[in-house]
Amino acid sequence: MSSLLDTLAQERLLKDRDDAAELVRPGEPPHVSLLRLCDAGLLQGGLSVAYGVRPDELMGPLTTAMGGPARNLKVVDVRERPVLELHVQAGDVTEKWEVEDLSVLVHNLNDLYRDAPDARAIAELGEWEDALQLWCVDKRTLQRFARQPFFAPRNARDLRSRTGD
Repeated sequence: MSSLLDTLAQERLLKDRDDAAELVRPGEPPHVSLLRLCDAGLLQGGLSVAYGVRPDELMGPLTTAMGGPARNLKVVDVRERPVLELHVQAGDVTEKWEVEDLSVLVHNLNDLYRDAPDARAIAELGEWEDALQLWCVDKRTLQRFARQPFFAPRNARDLRSRTGD
């Protein structure tokens, strides 16, 4: 079996292999290494989101990382009571989302762009160094990663249902 770094390099998902090699610790569980790489900014499409960031504040960076039609998503209104509500527009579709946390935002974005082949899926890798680690991954790559020991996102079941796996 190839190593985590070999797999990520083959998929062209590492920004700098040498820096990544210095960061990954021998004997460390591969999913922990992936969290560490995301936090260090070494994954293409990776985002490290500090605690306290609101869903409306994350929308721009996250949709940019998703790419494709997600880049054109517009937040047309934000309401704060009783739960944060985002009014979003994607082309001709307008939706209201109640987003009490970032996981709900990730779910809604993945759902909205489920059928868009050029919009990356968002994997919620977990928490590391007081930040939520998110990784926007091409849907075809996501299918290949589904059985890899390093890929254990919190939203794995949701991602599998969205990619047809």
